[in-house]
Amino acid sequence: MRKKLTKQQWILISGDLLIAVIITLWGFASHDTLDTAGLYMLTTFIPVLVAWLMIAPFFGVYDLNRMKNFRQLWRPFYAMAIVAPMAALIRAFWLGRGIAPLFVVVLGGFSALGILLWRVVHWTLCWRGKSSRG
Repeated sequence: MRKKLTKQQWILISGDLLIAVIITLWGFASHDTLDTAGLYMLTTFIPVLVAWLMIAPFFGVYDLNRMKNFRQLWRPFYAMAIVAPMAALIRAFWLGRGIAPLFVVVLGGFSALGILLWRVVHWTLCWRGKSSRG
């Protein structure tokens, strides 16, 4: 039987989803295609989302006992480093194209930084002073 997700876990999931949206929008905007991309943006967002939901839980990114500990904030960062190549692979299969290594590096780097920033903000607002740092 699966455990019901807590409010804090839903907040983490929602924030992670928002970061994926922001990174996708930023990526298309950086290529000056945001205004014309339309649903094509889903070819980046959905693979990132699918890969994140497949990989991230194995890194304990939704384990609140770990996420209360500031020293554990590396988990979502490193999870995204694994997610980016997986997302690029899913995207490549979907579009019937090859994988551009630079795309993987940029997607992974900016997504990992975005996730890290979000998780630091979340930790600061929710756990600072309430958890062990060790």
